[in-house]
Amino acid sequence: MSRVYKSIITIADRFVPGSMRPMWEHPAGPKTIFFWAPAFKWGLVIAGLGDLNRPVESLSIRQSASLAATGIIWSRYSLVIIPKNYSLFAVNVFVACTSVYQLSRAYMYHRDQEKLKQAPAQ
Repeated sequence: MSRVYKSIITIADRFVPGSMRPMWEHPAGPKTIFFWAPAFKWGLVIAGLGDLNRPVESLSIRQSASLAATGIIWSRYSLVIIPKNYSLFAVNVFVACTSVYQLSRAYMYHRDQEKLKQAPAQ
């Protein structure tokens, strides 16, 4: 697979304009996994945004908690590694934000359900 990838990059290298050369040659640019991993991780953000319309009773608290935790951990990691990967930072901040929002929705729903259970008893 790496031969195929290297040959594609070699061919594409000829067509990159001079103004785009600094980004193309950057240590976290399109020639490396440091570019492509965050690019594909935006799919998690899109899925999280799609889940905003999901009924709150069908949310998975464990899934949202694990996505929030990984978003926070990888956000920190992306600023510690060399080269700093700001695209990885951005995508993980968005993953964490959407997941924390879902967790807050689930928490408020469960809190309201507990209040409803206690209300008839009083």
